[in-house]
Amino acid sequence: MNIQLIRNATMVVEYAGKKFLIDPMLAEKGTLPAFGPAVGLPEAPRQDENNPLISLPTSIENIIQDIDAVTVTHLHPDHWDKAAIEALPKDIKLFSQNEEDATEIRNVGFQNVEVLQEDTVFKDIQLIKTKGEHGRGEILKAAGQVCGVVFKHSSEKTLYAAGDTVWYDAVQEVISTHKPEIIVVNAGDNQFLVGGSLVMGKEDVYEVYKATPDAKIIAVHMEAVNHWTLSREELKGFANEKGISSNILVPDDGESYKF
Repeated sequence: MNIQLIRNATMVVEYAGKKFLIDPMLAEKGTLPAFGPAVGLPEAPRQDENNPLISLPTSIENIIQDIDAVTVTHLHPDHWDKAAIEALPKDIKLFSQNEEDATEIRNVGFQNVEVLQEDTVFKDIQLIKTKGEHGRGEILKAAGQVCGVVFKHSSEKTLYAAGDTVWYDAVQEVISTHKPEIIVVNAGDNQFLVGGSLVMGKEDVYEVYKATPDAKIIAVHMEAVNHWTLSREELKGFANEKGISSNILVPDDGESYKF
């Protein structure tokens, strides 16, 4: 498999001969509002900076070229935006987390939308929908439902893309059940000034490592939208302090790994 981080949670995953685009946010730098009161959310860090904070590392045409399927773990605008809606072919195979999201995606013109299940199969690749919690406590109501995906195929290592979730017992259960060798975690510790972490911070990533110390863990969803709080540099330093830097991969935008 080959996993390329595009930006934020957007990745291109080549797996068992097929090419998946995950959580496409394809807007040009600074063309989306900052997360915060302007869009009905609490105050956030970098309130004066529009999203995305950085440019795409390559053109949209390059990103969507030869994509076989798209997975959208939820519909927050840093995972599914207007630019992606406009750029993607309307007949492309697209997987959503539930029927509610599928209806919204169909309503903007997409014709081949399927709701992920625990036993979805696409071109001999098993796609297993997994649970996620987009924060802890009260903020979960505002954050809404999300999912992750486990990829399995006889010719590939098992891949677990956890999506926008903090560490909690269901993530532990996915790891125990499916024993992924490659895990992608959304690890920018994004949060508002109230409500706590919405995705994994460094201690969450450490819990993932402790649950499966032989796996490679790829940390994405970093430094791309205005409410991030954990930098790549800080996470790398933390991994060095813990002596786990060979297990924790922190890619730059556009960087890829082959397994």
